[in-house]
Amino acid sequence: MSSLPNPPHQEPEAPRDLVGIGVGPFNLSLAALAHPLAELDAVFYEQRPGFDWHSGLLIDDATIQVPFLADLVTLADPASPWSFLNYLKSRDRLFPFYFAERFHIRRAEYDAYCRWVAGSLPGLRFSHQVDAVRWNSERDLFEVDFTRLDADGEAESLGRTYTRNVVLGVGTVPHVPDPLRPLVEAPGVPVVHAADYLDHRDAFLAAEHVTVVGSGQSGAEVFLDLLRHRPAGREKLHWIGRSEAFTPMEYSKLGLEHFTPDHTRYFHALTEPVRDRLIASQGRLHRGIDSDTIAAIHDELYRRTLHGGWPDAVLTPGVQVRTAGRIATTKIELHLEHIQQGSRTRLATDAVVLATGYRERPLGRLLAGLDPYLRRDNSERPRVDERFRLVLDPSVTGSAYVQNAELHTHGVGAPDLGLAAWRSAAILNSVTGKEPYPLPARTAFTTFGLERSEERVPSQTGQRPRQLTPLAD
Repeated sequence: MSSLPNPPHQEPEAPRDLVGIGVGPFNLSLAALAHPLAELDAVFYEQRPGFDWHSGLLIDDATIQVPFLADLVTLADPASPWSFLNYLKSRDRLFPFYFAERFHIRRAEYDAYCRWVAGSLPGLRFSHQVDAVRWNSERDLFEVDFTRLDADGEAESLGRTYTRNVVLGVGTVPHVPDPLRPLVEAPGVPVVHAADYLDHRDAFLAAEHVTVVGSGQSGAEVFLDLLRHRPAGREKLHWIGRSEAFTPMEYSKLGLEHFTPDHTRYFHALTEPVRDRLIASQGRLHRGIDSDTIAAIHDELYRRTLHGGWPDAVLTPGVQVRTAGRIATTKIELHLEHIQQGSRTRLATDAVVLATGYRERPLGRLLAGLDPYLRRDNSERPRVDERFRLVLDPSVTGSAYVQNAELHTHGVGAPDLGLAAWRSAAILNSVTGKEPYPLPARTAFTTFGLERSEERVPSQTGQRPRQLTPLAD
């Protein structure tokens, strides 16, 4: 099947049922599950010329942190032709995969699978940049303005389509800490975000000294890749991060139940202050390093001690970058502070990789036309209901859905690939007003909240409620 961008299409005069903005894994999941629904007219716009998922981090042997069953469709429709297993079948690779016994596939293989799906679905419009979304009160429809881009990414023509529903899946953007932003933006300075690591990998391997900033999964993968390709005894690597330790993310079976629809529903029902406190306390659920990567780093470091001596690699957690700048013409100087000690020092290095994570892409420009209708919470964030719809003024009869922009309302599962198919199915059930994808009522052994006592034990008329005795720790 071809992976070339789909050719230009004429916009229909009749309004569409659904317009998706962005084609990352989440909206690609939605497009794949929408494809067999013949009664649904759906189209998805993406400004890039083709599917692209963290291409700068497709490092050899790096795996995704979810099982292969968490593909675009399987957890909602195991019989879908767009499953990962069907992708393997189309490539005559089912038996090799069977004998490989890999539950967690390589990131590059997941990317290849997504490209296979993206190159085959007819409803995707690459090289289409969405400029604005507005509510047209006269037509009771959303109007979506877009620009068709040529092969060089330049504007070619303008277009507009109307739709009853929109879904925003515009993804995340690399986060660069303020002290390092001037160096990243300066031309010719070897300070890049990990999202662009592979594009600059040769330069990092050639640099005399390299510093990796960030103690999460991306930082670990970049550090391991550099370590494996630098000479023993002359590694000249620093790895620092704000976290107190290079620790594994939560991967126990019951811990993983925080990434189930059950927890998502529980989280959404909490009050806004409680949700904010909970998100702040759940870093280990999604910000650590997988244990296999930690083991591989330790194994590689240990291997380099077999003939005596220690590798020239410094791993220091609990460190933040206060300021940064250039010294001489080629060196970069990082001013560091140890958070626990309160001590400060300077580090001279030749190149820096910023594995400092991602942030939700700001929606202000896209949603400017909907701002008068948009309802916000106490922190001025868009409110999102349990069906992943932006809460809009009742005069807006259409629905605007979000994917991976609802961490504050739906919890840590929002950016997790394992919930992609379930959320897409929930959105399509809502859009169609039917249930093309029946979803399970229960998905976890854990019960995340107490049932209301009056629901379990009906009160007797005239009887005072029973007082509970506090439990002692």
